[in-house]
Amino acid sequence: MSILAGTPSDGAAAILATGHADIATLFVSMSARHPEGRDADYLAWHSLDHRPEQHRLAALRTSFRLVSTPACRSARAVKHDRYDAADHVMTYLFKDPDGLKGFGELSTALAQAGRVPYLLPVVERSVYRLSGKLAAPRIKAGADVLPWWPAKGMYVLIERGEESPAALIDLPGVGGIWWGSSLAMGARYATAQTDGLQISYCFLDDDPADAGVRLRPVLEERWTRGNIEPLFAAPFHTLVPREWQRFVP
Repeated sequence: MSILAGTPSDGAAAILATGHADIATLFVSMSARHPEGRDADYLAWHSLDHRPEQHRLAALRTSFRLVSTPACRSARAVKHDRYDAADHVMTYLFKDPDGLKGFGELSTALAQAGRVPYLLPVVERSVYRLSGKLAAPRIKAGADVLPWWPAKGMYVLIERGEESPAALIDLPGVGGIWWGSSLAMGARYATAQTDGLQISYCFLDDDPADAGVRLRPVLEERWTRGNIEPLFAAPFHTLVPREWQRFVP
């Protein structure tokens, strides 16, 4: 792991004064594996066609796709019927909830143009308001820019109730954390009632499954306090462009 020099951005006022990411809304789409095992074909289509098109939307700031593998699945800390089938997680980061209107319109237009040949079984779609972000000082990059930091993977937490996950920042392999609270939205953007949920993304610079093993006892201690109910706790790989078969369920 590289040792980077200098003052971390979040401790350098002059760096922070130059600007901040204006992301406030996260649209999260969780899906099961392809019913015919064509996950790699789906990932290729989504990455080469569907996902790039989304960035014509003025309100979209960035996006990231996560994929589970058998090793990742075995490192999950929670089993819950609501999310157990999730092996793909796609997250779009918007300036505000109003950006979802154009997102929906573009989805319809692409479908009408015959550009949606693949669909995965939906586990859940939901929208979250960004509540907090934190970067580990060792990575130097600030919390604002974590979505652009080259993470090897992410650990995704979904919990009922709200409690800061900031204590996880000190664990080896965790480079930063973003977390948010669920927003009540219409059925087009949220397939289930998500009020009262919190999602957390731990950005990883270690093998996701290995990080998942280290996170598990810390998370179990977190949950024993009884303030929050764990629903989903799982490591994922970030997608490697044009290596569609590298990480598949």
